[in-house]
Amino acid sequence: MDETKLREEICRFGRSLFERGLTPGSSGNISVRLDDGGWLVTPTNASLGSLDPALISRLGPDHRLISGDAPTKEIPLHAALYETRNASRAVVHLHSTHSVALSMLPEIDPRSALPPMTPYYLMKCGATALLPYYRPGDPAVAAAIRGLAGKYASVLLANHGPVVAGDSLEAAVFAMEELEETAKLYLLLRGLNPRYLTPAQVADLTKTFGLSVPEHHEHNS
Repeated sequence: MDETKLREEICRFGRSLFERGLTPGSSGNISVRLDDGGWLVTPTNASLGSLDPALISRLGPDHRLISGDAPTKEIPLHAALYETRNASRAVVHLHSTHSVALSMLPEIDPRSALPPMTPYYLMKCGATALLPYYRPGDPAVAAAIRGLAGKYASVLLANHGPVVAGDSLEAAVFAMEELEETAKLYLLLRGLNPRYLTPAQVADLTKTFGLSVPEHHEHNS
């Protein structure tokens, strides 16, 4: 997909996410990695609901601004995911309500923030790590992402929001939506002793669809 089309796709997906209430105000950011190692990334203080394709930030491989508006302050977060997940071509970060709420709960396992609730959660997200709180834009978040060693495509930033990497912009957006819906399910069912997928069912999905899921950890209802 050429750069002009990618700019339009960033705006289209951004508007869709915003209009469905998945990231309010000027929160959230999207990046796409280009063939030359540079990026397209949403500007700082921009609403995903009203992006202008011509003003999308164009960064070189060194992360320096080439054209467009000043980029999001979350560049270190995006860069660390691209660095540790070499196949990723897009990163989406939102402040979606249910995922943020999930990140605040005391029982969440940092190695596996959500239990295996649905097949599509595993197929789209794999497993989700939970990182401690970092100030938005804090370069230290990059070291925390690197500490995950590329094992996770979906990550929750405590008290902040989810970030997801995908092999295309569409894949990253779809995984983000699945993560948010699964977080919503978890909150709806919390304390009701729901049935999760069994280890055998998880193994079957992993084998059938060739999933790469970090080691599963038991969850208490």
